[in-house]
Amino acid sequence: MTADAEAGRFRELLARWLGWTFSDRDAGQLGPLLVERAHVHRMSRGEYLNRLAARPWNTEMTELIEHLSITETYFFRHGEQFKALREEALPQRLRDRSAQRALRLLSVACSSGEEAYSLAISAKEALPGPDWLVSVLGVDANPAVLGQAAEGWYSGWSLRETPDAVKRRWFRAGERGYHVDDEIRRLVQFRQHNVAETDDILWRPGQYDVIFCRNLLMYLVPAVAQALVARMTTALAPGGYLFLGHTDSLGADPAGLELRQTHEAFYYRRPLPSAIVPPPVPRPTPVPVRPARTDPPPATDDGYQKAVVLLGDERFADALALLPDPRQPHERLLRGVLLAQAGRLDDAIDTARRLIDDNGLNPDAHQLLGLCLDAATAVGDAVAQYRLAAYLDPDFALPRLRLGQLARRGGDERTAATELERALALLPAEDDLRITLFGGGFGRIALTTLCRAELDACGVRR
Repeated sequence: MTADAEAGRFRELLARWLGWTFSDRDAGQLGPLLVERAHVHRMSRGEYLNRLAARPWNTEMTELIEHLSITETYFFRHGEQFKALREEALPQRLRDRSAQRALRLLSVACSSGEEAYSLAISAKEALPGPDWLVSVLGVDANPAVLGQAAEGWYSGWSLRETPDAVKRRWFRAGERGYHVDDEIRRLVQFRQHNVAETDDILWRPGQYDVIFCRNLLMYLVPAVAQALVARMTTALAPGGYLFLGHTDSLGADPAGLELRQTHEAFYYRRPLPSAIVPPPVPRPTPVPVRPARTDPPPATDDGYQKAVVLLGDERFADALALLPDPRQPHERLLRGVLLAQAGRLDDAIDTARRLIDDNGLNPDAHQLLGLCLDAATAVGDAVAQYRLAAYLDPDFALPRLRLGQLARRGGDERTAATELERALALLPAEDDLRITLFGGGFGRIALTTLCRAELDACGVRR
């Protein structure tokens, strides 16, 4: 068997036992790891693979998990989601749990514990009184990082997004960095769990008020990812909330969940039974649950079609003249794109925001706003809009491409590689109209070439 074939079999066995998926870029990582582990056990590569295939090998799986896990994280990562947690999810769950006076939260793939402790701090600060009970469980397949989590010591870099008031209240400085306050540590427990395996106690129906499972699903084979989503949905209490990562979208209408949008974040909620009507919680007006990308124009819409052709020819003023007072969403979107291309960014931004006000689940409108903010050098705000566009439509390649480019320019080559790989996989099926609207004058082949060049420049493997 050739080295490539052995690496391919190794990848298949890891998918079987761990549920993890690996891209072609990971082959360079898996080959040397196979050689190393076979050498440790004084086996040939073939003997090692046969042993791995024969039956569960728990001690070796632990070693492989420690070698392959991605463990970089920090407190209150993706602050817009924690803001939604504090201002939307927790107030509602506190109302729903007012009789029991207890909250349960779960951090899946918790790594070294920053997320689990962030959940505990958020819940603790939200409690209306001292007689409430809070418990947070963090689970991960990697025992090494769980050991770090249990100790509760962190570097200043891990607290880089932590508000100063939170740092002063819940952390103690020491020789090893910052230690989580004992009052918070008592709320959190950690345990080892492989999400490819079932666990009736962990996934007992209806027990969690909030589950965080961020940036994990994309690393799992589809069957394992689908099974995990089903378990998490069942394990949520009615009215409970599920937060996923920006790269892990379920679309806008997954089974047993409803999509929510507040605080520039998307997340999911398990609906309450119709007989239960909880007291209202003041919050921004909710958007419709059903997603909507801009509907394609009618075939007889000659003015629109001519304007699209003129856009492709970069005759922006002539195209705008064909759309003086657009009424339909697809016409307004095209006019917004033309305004942006003509350099009228303020007008384009206003158009995009009005489209989003009308339908906050329109991924094309978020992509337009992202491009406008990007051009106006408001990169952080642009990234948020690109993420929303990609979240609302997991098949939308162009926001992934731009997210990858911006991550690489910001020095985050791991995130860049992840986003660019997704874009490269999606580009062959990308909608022709979207390429015309958002491709910046590049066609499908040119965008694919650009994406490959950006990906090669990253020089990292996940």
